[in-house]
Amino acid sequence: MNFLESRWSDILVLIGEHFAVTLLSVLIAFIVGMVIGILVWQRPFWRELSISTAAILMTVPSLAVLALLSPVLGLGWGPTIVALVIYALLPIIRNTAVGLREVSPAVLESARGVGMSNTRALLTVQLPLAWPVILTGARVATQLAVGIAAIAAYVAGPGLGQYIFRGLSSLGSAHALNYALVGTVGVIIVALILDGAFNILIRLTTSKGLK
Repeated sequence: MNFLESRWSDILVLIGEHFAVTLLSVLIAFIVGMVIGILVWQRPFWRELSISTAAILMTVPSLAVLALLSPVLGLGWGPTIVALVIYALLPIIRNTAVGLREVSPAVLESARGVGMSNTRALLTVQLPLAWPVILTGARVATQLAVGIAAIAAYVAGPGLGQYIFRGLSSLGSAHALNYALVGTVGVIIVALILDGAFNILIRLTTSKGLK
C-alpha cells in the first residue's frame, strides 16, 4: 500500500498511456482491416492472401518486430503503434470477410430487387448484419494489443510495461516485485475494462432484429 500511495500519480499516467496506445492502434487497425476485408471478401485469392499474410505477421515474435522497427521509427510511441497495428489486423480482416460472406444471398438479392446498388446494399444491409462479427474481431484484436503493448516497454514504449520491465530488471531489490506486480495487475485491469466496453458497444450497436 505504501508503494501504491507513493507512486499513484505515476501509475495513473501509465494506465492512461496504456489505454491511449491500445485504442489508437486498434482504431487504425480497425479502419485498415475493415477496408481490406471489404475489398477482398468476395475475391477468394486476395481474401486468402490477405488473411495468410496477416497470420504470418502474427507469428513473428513481438520483441523481434519491435527491434526491427526501432531503428527506423526510433523509440517510444512510433514502433509501439506500428507493432500493435500489425498484430491487430488478422482478427479484424478475417471477421470482416467472414461476416460479409455470411450474409444470406437471398437478402442481398432482395436488396438489389428494390433498386439498391451494390455499394448501398453493402453499407445499409451487409455491414449492419455483419457488424457483430466484425466487432468481435476488434474485441479480440484489442485484447491482443493490450498484452503486446506491455512488451513494447522494450523499446521505451508507453504504458504499464515500463513497471513490469523495471521490476524484472531489478530482481532482488526492495521494490522489484511491487513494480512487476503493479504493472501486471494494471494490464489485466485495462484488458477487463476494454473487454467490458466492447461487450456494451456490441449490445448497443447491434440491430434489434439480430438480437
